[in-house]
Amino acid sequence: MNTKQKLIVIGNGMAGMRTVEELLKLAPDLYDITVFGAEPHGNYNRILLSPVLAGEKSVDEIMINTPAWYRENGICLHAGDPVVKINRRSKTVHSASGLELNYDRLLLATGSNPFIIPVPGVDLEGVVTFRDIHDVDTMLRYSTTHRKAVVIGGGLLGLEAANGLLAQGMEVTVVHLLDTLMERQLDKPASDLLRASLEKRGLKFLMPAQTAEIVGEEGQVVGIRFADGTVIDTDLVVMSVGIRPNIDLAKSAGLHCERGILVDDTLQTYDPGIYAVGECVQHRQATYGLVAPLWEQARVCASHLAQEGSARYSGSVTSAKLKVSGVDLFSVGDFQGGAQSETLEFRDLRSGVYKKLVIRDNKVAGAVLYGDVSDGSWYFDLLISGADVSEIRQSLIFGRAFCEPEPAAA
Repeated sequence: MNTKQKLIVIGNGMAGMRTVEELLKLAPDLYDITVFGAEPHGNYNRILLSPVLAGEKSVDEIMINTPAWYRENGICLHAGDPVVKINRRSKTVHSASGLELNYDRLLLATGSNPFIIPVPGVDLEGVVTFRDIHDVDTMLRYSTTHRKAVVIGGGLLGLEAANGLLAQGMEVTVVHLLDTLMERQLDKPASDLLRASLEKRGLKFLMPAQTAEIVGEEGQVVGIRFADGTVIDTDLVVMSVGIRPNIDLAKSAGLHCERGILVDDTLQTYDPGIYAVGECVQHRQATYGLVAPLWEQARVCASHLAQEGSARYSGSVTSAKLKVSGVDLFSVGDFQGGAQSETLEFRDLRSGVYKKLVIRDNKVAGAVLYGDVSDGSWYFDLLISGADVSEIRQSLIFGRAFCEPEPAAA
């Protein structure tokens, strides 16, 4: 007689599958596991879509778990068949193909959806987002038959998309609403250095610029009109202006949601039989779109699904890097500072190096590094540990080598 509990995972992305991997290490025989995914693939590394677009990696190279891995671990994968309904009363899920399955525990890992700016023309042929393999395939197809592309959004993903399309031979213009690129990760001096570096590669920038309309002819994109009335020609428009937690399924099931699916420090929702991890989650008012918090959530969630629950998730401090070869930047914490903090800066503009540290209460509160990121992980560790840096304050901006004594010779 099979005494295993039934675990259903909704979402075949990085957060959900990392949780399953951690669970298999802790309790490989506790559950019969079924996974539903919207995409017709195994689990792949979404972070590496940018190198695929740039031609630096293939789709096969970014696969994390192939269909064979699911079989080898006794996991039933329903790829390309998303769950469309959860019945919490009967503990069942219903898929788009008509499957109805029971669960004892349910893990929601529905990720996020790209935000589409509400302007006329967003439904034209040639308007895409940058979230999955299908989007990359579309962009690669356009790059072989069309010449001009516009990327709306100067954040991490937008710049990576722009760099990839440039590498495929397209003329690329980045349109950004603000005058600072990657404003969530960079201050103005670092942004200016980044822009200058990317312009040397051939990228063009229109910023600040507000898109008013995507112009089309016979259903196909031909241009973009801005709020000031100017128009530029383009064959392809890539929307990369942010993401929103995908909470529609959870809301329709009656789970408590705000911006994301609300979870406690064990990643449990308001329904004790349902957990949630990843970009769809809201924890202590925060949502996360970077991979490190997802890994931390997965580890904690797996321990509780394995019934070994002592770990707690208390939130994450995130750092950011841009996946554009030849561009080195690093950002973490509160890099803007304020009245209650002190700012340390180092600039060598001839070498293209800029460093900024924010110190508060004799502790590192944030950092921005451009051109030389060799000390990024050290600054990150200082921030996480809350170390007192008052004794090395005079040398701190110059890096670890100037702050720690060399080991004595043997």
